[in-house]
Amino acid sequence: EVQLVESGGGLVQPGGSLRLSCAASGFTFSLAYMTWFRQAPGKGLEWVSGIDSGGSRTTYYTDSVKGRFTISRDNAKNTLYLQLNSLKTEDTAMYYCAKGYDAGVRGQGTQVTVSS
Repeated sequence: EVQLVESGGGLVQPGGSLRLSCAASGFTFSLAYMTWFRQAPGKGLEWVSGIDSGGSRTTYYTDSVKGRFTISRDNAKNTLYLQLNSLKTEDTAMYYCAKGYDAGVRGQGTQVTVSS
């Protein structure tokens, strides 16, 4: 059974930082493309970032987070990360990690709230 468990969210002031983690199990993590999505209050699910499997680990970002967020993975620990820097109020959302390119298989989410 695929399991994805996000953690690391919280309340942070604008300009602050958080590091989200996603512990994966039930599949071969090192072979899987992994994705972060988010959903702001009253809005739909938004793709945030993705990372290739294997040696390339090429990363991809939506324009609104480029230069502020960094996706990474530790295949030895079966863990996906998202470093969030220079946070803005509009980054407030539930953040989900997902296996693959879409959000069909995702965790329960971790809440990020950016507020002064």
